[in-house]
Amino acid sequence: MNNKIKAAVAGAVLASASVANAGITWDAGEWTVDMNGNVNAFAIFADNKDSGDQIGGGLANTNTGTNNDENTSISTGLLPSWLGFTATTRQNDIDTSVTISFQPGAGGNAALQGGGNTENRQAFLTFGDKSWGSVKVGKDLGIFASTAILNDMTLLGVGANGAGTQHNGGNAGTTTTLGGIGTGYIYADWKGQIAYTTPNMNGFQATVGITQPWGTTNLSAVSATAAGGSDNFAYEGQASYSWTGDFAGKAWVGAFYQEVQGLTAEEAVDVDEDATSYEVGVSTTVMNIGLVAYGYSGDGVGTTGMLSDGFDITGAARDSDGGYVQATYVIPMGTKLGISYGVSNLDDNAADAGDNLVKKNDRITVGAYHPLTKHLNLVAEYSQVESESHGAQADLQTDIFSVGAILFF
Repeated sequence: MNNKIKAAVAGAVLASASVANAGITWDAGEWTVDMNGNVNAFAIFADNKDSGDQIGGGLANTNTGTNNDENTSISTGLLPSWLGFTATTRQNDIDTSVTISFQPGAGGNAALQGGGNTENRQAFLTFGDKSWGSVKVGKDLGIFASTAILNDMTLLGVGANGAGTQHNGGNAGTTTTLGGIGTGYIYADWKGQIAYTTPNMNGFQATVGITQPWGTTNLSAVSATAAGGSDNFAYEGQASYSWTGDFAGKAWVGAFYQEVQGLTAEEAVDVDEDATSYEVGVSTTVMNIGLVAYGYSGDGVGTTGMLSDGFDITGAARDSDGGYVQATYVIPMGTKLGISYGVSNLDDNAADAGDNLVKKNDRITVGAYHPLTKHLNLVAEYSQVESESHGAQADLQTDIFSVGAILFF
């Protein structure tokens, strides 16, 4: 990915004062307004082996069709189509900004559907100064696992298709595919938050914040999860060190914590637990070679989405871990070739005995990303997603082919 495209990705996904002026800008009185975003769409072909079978929380064969079902769709990829507006100004020696964005889906799969879903992922303000840092207030990408998704090469493509393997016409109508979510990292998601970011101190920077607490969710249709929530904030943080030169890169660590209350196994029993997770990662660039390695470990955070399948029916936390490795190479004609392998594991508890709860979701993706212009990339990917169960269900597999284009402005 060339530097201009990479900056556009960062600007579209994680808009803030630090990435303002990435798109189309104009002055409006004391303000500078930046309009930025992207449009992308892909033709997606999914081949589901033994697709009549299911694994609870599995990401392969999530459709309900017949065996060896083949599906097609026209859809946005991991990064949704995006239109964002950021306005910045400096008053009383304070840099301030406001960002609002919306994300339309690529289309639907039935008449009178209106063309798919639309989301509003960002609505936040920032204020600060390079001497003491900045504060963010509002809804934006979560802190924990954010760098993992921003370094995922499938951000320009499709990766794992997720709901796109459904029998009724692929993921047409949804806003995004999964990329590497659930096969290497937990989704950072879009959260209400109040966060503080330190100034850049010779490459070191840290962000800490309180975020909207999540309730538990059950992605598994075959294994129950105790329902629970929290009346306290979630706490997230990430610290990183970046360096430049011929061997440039970034290393980071992060953590997540949330108390989960009211995990009810029976009406008379309420269980309180903690959901915690830690992460570590590194990304480097040497000449035309890019390398990424990332790993996480958690207790009660579940898999794929935060607090998804994180607790069994008794309210006991399930352990989980995973990570991904990725290598890319830019050939002389400018095309970036990449390969990525990721896995997310979920342990079962005694209460899960006999259930076809997912044990492992893993994915391998090979892709080619060609910058036709400095703003436009043509993309082709192949991904193989496999799901393994703790129960008797045999391993399931989905092969996903995709071709399309993504344009940033």
